[in-house]
Amino acid sequence: MPKESSWRVRQLLSRRLELSLRYLFAVLLAVMLVSACSTLQDSWEGTKEMAQGVGEFVNPDPEVDFNAYEFENPNQEKLARLMTPVDGPLKSLIRYVSDRDSYPDEKWIDLLFLRYPWIHSLIVVNEEGWMLDRLPDAPLKRITEPLVYEANWRETFLQTVVDYPELGPELYIGTPFFKDADFAGLILVSVDPRTLLDFCPKPEELVMLQPGGAAWSMNRDRELAPLEALPWDEILEDDVLGTVDADGQCYTWLVRYVGSDPYVYATPCSDAEARDSGWLPF
Repeated sequence: MPKESSWRVRQLLSRRLELSLRYLFAVLLAVMLVSACSTLQDSWEGTKEMAQGVGEFVNPDPEVDFNAYEFENPNQEKLARLMTPVDGPLKSLIRYVSDRDSYPDEKWIDLLFLRYPWIHSLIVVNEEGWMLDRLPDAPLKRITEPLVYEANWRETFLQTVVDYPELGPELYIGTPFFKDADFAGLILVSVDPRTLLDFCPKPEELVMLQPGGAAWSMNRDRELAPLEALPWDEILEDDVLGTVDADGQCYTWLVRYVGSDPYVYATPCSDAEARDSGWLPF
């Protein structure tokens, strides 16, 4: 074979080998890229799943269970709907009054009557019971019996007394005030319990009762004596809610404490057979 032809053959083989190596390198590179992409994809998916898990733990999607506070007892549901609009304003007044531990100033008094326009009067007395201040000066209801408050005022922050003048009952909520860490007297705020019942969507269906005292209702035809006559002291020793029978009438009831003094909300049962004394969810 001529030398020129032999050189051309070798050059052709060399070029083919170079092309083959380039093709092989391209294939290997493609395989490596695919493998790397697959690995990166798997890694990203794992990281993404882990991040989602952490995100759900740190910032979970809110879920509202509308059945969590569902009433199983229709009597309890009825009482809750009736008493909540009454109990809320009363508790708000109690918090406002009991937070004061010094002689009430003009700003505090103005805010008291602004927030709670349904209260009747404010009275401030010294440690001996002598009246220091009274608003209004001539209230519609006069006190018929001495308001007796007896307590260790370093341990008792709220106490109530109910007076029964001709114009109707008056609930006096008393809290102590101090001067230089010494007991200096009482702040008394009064309200007619029947005024509170006006906040009820069906006031004729709700009864408010002072154990050992009277029961109050906006329903003039309702016979309250059997409910008042129940042994509430014994009932409240073991229970804070339940059902009672008052001369053939079933009542669902719940007790609220103003300081250490109990007051009972009650309503005629809507279903006399449903007497489960389970908890009220509020």
